[in-house]
Amino acid sequence: MKQRSLVRSALRHVVLIIVSFVMVYPILWIFFSSFKPEARIFTTRNLLPKHWTFIHYLDGFNNQTGNNFGPMFLHSFLVSAVVVIGTVFSSSLTGFAFARLKFSARRFLFGYMLTTLMLPIQVVLIPQYIIFHTIGLVNTFIPLMLPSFLGTVPFFVYLMVQFVRGIPRELDQAAIIDGCSTFRLFTSIILPLARPALITMSIFAFYWTWNDFFGQLIYLNTPNLYTVSVGLSMFLANIGQTQWGDLFAMSFLSVIPVLAVFVIFQRYLVEGIATQGLKG
Repeated sequence: MKQRSLVRSALRHVVLIIVSFVMVYPILWIFFSSFKPEARIFTTRNLLPKHWTFIHYLDGFNNQTGNNFGPMFLHSFLVSAVVVIGTVFSSSLTGFAFARLKFSARRFLFGYMLTTLMLPIQVVLIPQYIIFHTIGLVNTFIPLMLPSFLGTVPFFVYLMVQFVRGIPRELDQAAIIDGCSTFRLFTSIILPLARPALITMSIFAFYWTWNDFFGQLIYLNTPNLYTVSVGLSMFLANIGQTQWGDLFAMSFLSVIPVLAVFVIFQRYLVEGIATQGLKG
């Protein structure tokens, strides 16, 4: 029985290693291709380059179009950080209000908010663009950051509502007896206990903002305001030769922040989703 258990465990690990390699292989191919000369990227089957070169990483920060990719990383970090702050601020307040406060039309408003989950983002983007274009905020970072402070992502509000509902109400009653106001209850009791949900919201908000292409392409028109997602499209030439080496080099660098956030906060991400975060 012990030998059978060892064999099953070994087979399970072999299968997991093979599946993991298949999933990671595209990233490995992009990484090693970024060190190959332009002419050798698609002409060789070898994963490892025979002649290593760092020219693609240098060109990525000063490419042939004259655009420096360095500020694009700063723009992406700026927009993502502000969106994370705005998401945590608005979603936590809104979720607390729906979960704990009693006011007229609460159920109707919560149900109406849930119905917006079924709306495609393109449907909402069109009226938003008209509004920001009318007030002259197109080609700025404000349209990308301001909606996060207004609780425009129903998924995050729903996540916070469900998590707060899982917190025992006896804690609220004890805090009120001790003289806590509603705001003090929110800041001193609910927020510390809802840390897994807040971190989960922060991770998803960072991912979605960092990888967003369509929204940033719509609102940003000048190259000096481009973010990473939009900047990568500059390497794809409609007429002429595409800069594959530079594209792979900058693509790999753009993946590093996402991987770093996941590795650092994965424990909180799993805890926020698998425990009370999505309880009904």
